[in-house]
Amino acid sequence: MKPTFGPEIIKKYFPELSEKQFNLITALYELYLFWNDKINVISRKDFPNFYLHHVLHSLSIAKFFSFHENQKILDVGTGGGFPGIPLAIYFENADFTLTDSIGKKITVVREISHSLKLSNVEALCIRVEAINRPKFYDYVISRAVAPASKILNWTKHLIKRSTLPNQQGYIFLKGGDIMKEFADFSPDHLKIIPLHDFFEETFFVEKKIIFFNNQK
Repeated sequence: MKPTFGPEIIKKYFPELSEKQFNLITALYELYLFWNDKINVISRKDFPNFYLHHVLHSLSIAKFFSFHENQKILDVGTGGGFPGIPLAIYFENADFTLTDSIGKKITVVREISHSLKLSNVEALCIRVEAINRPKFYDYVISRAVAPASKILNWTKHLIKRSTLPNQQGYIFLKGGDIMKEFADFSPDHLKIIPLHDFFEETFFVEKKIIFFNNQK
């Protein structure tokens, strides 16, 4: 199965990637192709769009946010490892916890992380509300796994307090009309970033990053 877009589309938007990072990005396709045949974590119909719909979409966060050394990021409902695995490749010195309640999906995350030797990835098969790590994480990230209000309720006890601007909070990857979902959120706490302003591919026309800082 040949991808519609190859890893070069990642290099197009992230020319700063090191040779090591680009090699890891390149290796992702064959690894997911192998594991997806055993455990379906990406729709087979969508698999040719692997780099555009999954890797680049995940990495879009890195265009607007920087995760620093030893910061801890919680990926809620990671599925097969998105957005967590691409971000862990990019932010080599940050620590990522990828969670999902479905064991088969976490198996894929663990196997791929092991194959790539990603020492900054921890994969947990757990319902996120059962995590007992109060004020442990700097950020919670998620890609359209559940309504934002539910994710907040599940994880609000896990987020650290930070006195630095934009160094703590929630980063959601969303598509379509998000106004109803975020209608009850204070506009002072929200930042909405339309991805089509930066990425020219039509896939991003309705895609957005929503940053929510509940401790302003």
